[in-house]
Amino acid sequence: MELRHLRCFLAVAEELHFARAAERLHIEQSPLSRAIKELEEELGTPLFVRTTRSTKLTHAGRLFLEHVPRVFTVLQQARDGVRAAANGFRSQLRVALSDGISPSRFSSFLALCRQEEPEIGIRLFEVSLSQQIKGLHDDLYDVGFAQSDEVGDDIVAVPAWSDPLMVAVPARHPILFHKRIPVEELLRYPLVLCDPQACEGHARQVERFLRQAEAEPLVAEQVASCDLMMALVAAGFALGLTGESCIAASRETGVVGRPLAGCPPVLTTYLLRSTREPSVTLARFIERVQGIDPLGDT
Repeated sequence: MELRHLRCFLAVAEELHFARAAERLHIEQSPLSRAIKELEEELGTPLFVRTTRSTKLTHAGRLFLEHVPRVFTVLQQARDGVRAAANGFRSQLRVALSDGISPSRFSSFLALCRQEEPEIGIRLFEVSLSQQIKGLHDDLYDVGFAQSDEVGDDIVAVPAWSDPLMVAVPARHPILFHKRIPVEELLRYPLVLCDPQACEGHARQVERFLRQAEAEPLVAEQVASCDLMMALVAAGFALGLTGESCIAASRETGVVGRPLAGCPPVLTTYLLRSTREPSVTLARFIERVQGIDPLGDT
């Protein structure tokens, strides 16, 4: 089995069309079909069911697809490690990021890492929460950050920092009459929230907060990024509900941040890691995270 077999398999599995997969790989369809046949002979089972109208993965093909992308991830990480060493880094940490975590807080933390250990390279991976958890299990990442502590077995979730949950309001909106917005007043208006598929942990924390109210929220839109949320708010499309730092970092001039009334809710960002014994480098990284002021600066 060679890497070319795996590249061919991955292209066909993702396209589910031999002609498109061949075009994507910049090869003819004949050598692609031959590579898939060689791979199936090596594994002793068909990976695809191919008819004149469609191409589908077999059960064995679906199982194989769960593992093949990791081969290329590990290969890329090996390349990155060599490049990091060539550029003078003594070692490298693989850090996964999910849920659109607070950019200002994280950038301050990265600057501190760079200042204290400039010889340690940090490689960042923006992935979904489920991908991060799987990657930590499979040793694709050393550590990660997400806004969820519901991470299952063999993963440790430690609070890193918190961000006040605030309302993003269009300028001149009538709700700005309130210096601190009551929840019942908030729920009178349409909301734009983070998509649970893109920002699972963030969405869970916001949902837990909204469940405390008696009325159901009117969700006008779910978005994958804070930037799009702020754009929709600035356009007067709806009110937004997100962390204070997200609103503060927005370049949209037509957005005003307002705190919520009562006990101020917060969005918590967690450091995630496997229960395996951390390396010396990772242990120092974790110690640095634990030294962060949870509600202030690094």
